[in-house]
Amino acid sequence: MLRYLTAGESHGPGLVTIVEGLPAGVPVDLEAINRDLRRRQGGYGRGGRQRIEQDTVRPLAGLRHGRTLGSPVAFLIENRDWVNWQEVMSPVPVAEPTDPRAAAKVVTRPRPGHADLSGVLKYGHRDARNVLERASARETAARVAAGSLAHQFLRQFGIRVVGYVVAIGPVEADPARYAELPLEELAERAEVSPVRCPDPEASARMVAAIDEARAAGDSLGGIIEVVAVGLPPGLGSHVHYDRKLDAALAHDLLSVQAMKGVEFGLGFAAARRRGSEVHDPIAWDPDRGYWRTRNHAGGIEGGMTTGMPLVVRVAQKPIATLYRPLPTVELFTHAPADARVERSDVCAVPAGAVICEAVVAFTLARFFLEKFGGDSLQETRRNYEGYLAQLREF
Repeated sequence: MLRYLTAGESHGPGLVTIVEGLPAGVPVDLEAINRDLRRRQGGYGRGGRQRIEQDTVRPLAGLRHGRTLGSPVAFLIENRDWVNWQEVMSPVPVAEPTDPRAAAKVVTRPRPGHADLSGVLKYGHRDARNVLERASARETAARVAAGSLAHQFLRQFGIRVVGYVVAIGPVEADPARYAELPLEELAERAEVSPVRCPDPEASARMVAAIDEARAAGDSLGGIIEVVAVGLPPGLGSHVHYDRKLDAALAHDLLSVQAMKGVEFGLGFAAARRRGSEVHDPIAWDPDRGYWRTRNHAGGIEGGMTTGMPLVVRVAQKPIATLYRPLPTVELFTHAPADARVERSDVCAVPAGAVICEAVVAFTLARFFLEKFGGDSLQETRRNYEGYLAQLREF
């Protein structure tokens, strides 16, 4: 089974990613992973932390001469800001702190919308920093490394995954400006946009909305769309709840910090239409085999891929840290206070698009390997090609 594990705190020495289950022989381009890490750090509305960090992966295990060995792959992403936090975040006891900031870094004013208060209550901490350091979206750098690696595996089979922004705050992109574009052109448009939106007119209005929020000491969320093409029919299963691909994608996407909603295809709009306006008619021709004449289902029916493009949208809430903070309560004294202000972004939705892209890629790779298996890339390819030959017999 393909899986990954991350470890590390936002201001600790670094983040670690361990990916287990990739077959041997998969070519790995480390610079491509580093490009995805840089993409995650970009986007209009990001804060000062991104000017400090220059995320790159250092391979620790599982690779030799640019290919996977079949053993766990481990990456380290070092935190450059660690040099300024070595005493505050020291893994070992500090007998007599010399850093005058140490006391100031204790967090006793939990932020509304963050994990601060619930984490303190659950784990019995006296300092919310013990919670916020791991709850921080800094952890997503490790997820992007894992997802970028998975995407390289999927590309061996012609599968491509692209994430982009379709709304920030009240500003929505017009699908008529990009929905019919080839995926590569859509991706290129998103990459040149400061907010990773393929609609240039909406992109400009999104930038203005972020500027307004910044001036007000506020933050903005948005909506991300991820599309995957080249998927064969039959990934996932209808037979049990935890084998349904859409359920797994929803779980994995909602596990990303600040993600609050997921929909596929028409999503919630399907609830307001008649069945004849929702379901996708089936057709067949000698070259394509079975296909749908439209894709309102977003490429998934009965928990399984249909062979049509996978289309999933994710709602990302605004960042919880506000420069004009909301009211809170001081821990232990219960006195009214303003919430703690940590260095933060005004809008992280463009970064969220890269993160969701990586999460979708990893989940798809997991289900791909669940179906086709293989201890080596050659074996996986043989199994996959045999399945495609079987499909042509129907």
